[in-house]
Amino acid sequence: MLKGEPLKAALANALRDAESLGGQERRFTALAVREMSRHQRLLDLASRTLGHPPSKIGLLEDQALVRYVLWRRLFCGASWARIGPEVKLPGPVRPRTIKDDLLARVVESPLPEPAMPESGPERLATRYSFPNWLVQRLAELHPEPVLEAMLAALDEDPTLHFRARPSGTRAEVLARLAEEGVVAEPVEVAPDAVRIAEASHRVFETRVMKEGRLQVQDVGSQLIVEACRPLEGSLTGQTVADVCAGAGGKTLALADEVGKSGRVLAGDRSRRRLAQARERARELSLRHVSFPHPLPMAQADVVLVDAPCSGTGSLAREPDQKWKLTAKSVEEFHDTQLALLEELAGQVKPGALVVYATCSLLPEENDAVVRDFLARVPGFMVEPLAPLFGPERAAVLCDGPFLRALPPRVPGGGFFAARLRKG
Repeated sequence: MLKGEPLKAALANALRDAESLGGQERRFTALAVREMSRHQRLLDLASRTLGHPPSKIGLLEDQALVRYVLWRRLFCGASWARIGPEVKLPGPVRPRTIKDDLLARVVESPLPEPAMPESGPERLATRYSFPNWLVQRLAELHPEPVLEAMLAALDEDPTLHFRARPSGTRAEVLARLAEEGVVAEPVEVAPDAVRIAEASHRVFETRVMKEGRLQVQDVGSQLIVEACRPLEGSLTGQTVADVCAGAGGKTLALADEVGKSGRVLAGDRSRRRLAQARERARELSLRHVSFPHPLPMAQADVVLVDAPCSGTGSLAREPDQKWKLTAKSVEEFHDTQLALLEELAGQVKPGALVVYATCSLLPEENDAVVRDFLARVPGFMVEPLAPLFGPERAAVLCDGPFLRALPPRVPGGGFFAARLRKG
């Protein structure tokens, strides 16, 4: 991962090759890798405070090793007696330029209070391990208490959320989970969202899960699918085009929304991810989901554009991305998103609803894209989302006419959606 491979892919490849690891070891490995990336800035500050700055540790593997022992010390409360057997040589074969006694000192030496920056944004960026530029940009949008709560939420390993699938209701799914000894609770801001309260991996062994009644899906993603509904009535029987379907999470949810009398047309520029969507639809026997190329946009009543974005709202799940993002890359995402909307504008039929969505917290990819699109492409208007959600939920979810699901007010990642109606 430190050499540039995405955390998710690097972890998947490493675990695939580590055939001897059991389930508990695999879960701990995944947690440790995410945590080391998530808290990287704070761990490196502690390392410098102890006299072992990363710049003086030659190998990336050894930098990771120091971060690991510091994470075990600072975040797990483990002593060298516990950490030592996990990292001591001979251990697994790996590049190594630092000795066990240095690691022992990193764990056992008194740790003075690190010198923290005085300014609000930089202090928060250090405390919660985010790049300065990103926190400074968010600080322009939110007062410090709101900003700190958001960063704290994005600095935690996220809870798995699920969507209760038809037929039946969320209450029935919760009751069946309880019968199987899985503690779960409803997430009130989304009508089908479920949170597993403890030992979430156990849910995958339940009959409810194996029957296809539960789907892993962020709360914000569920809200984006809900934003595709008509203001009155339902999506049943309609045709929806999922333009950037990815691995198919929203595609499956849309298929449940339109029912067997409707159609979902899914496409994506990534063949690999679209292959995953095909397989998921096949496993659930969703025959009303198809993958035509090119997508026949003129047939769609609703077009969902879940655009490629910076992913700043998903940094709790993919913490490595915050160290790869730059302000310039955000500008590039804006241009890509705007071009995508402009390309689709001429293809959709009059009266069609275009739902533009991202998992970004930044207005450059959200409000500004909608504003620039409306300025360049005549014939579209913004439809407010508040009437769809109702007064109580809209107070939590809506900012002006848009959906703006921000953590921790909405559990999980941060998401944005706008409804654009073609006249």
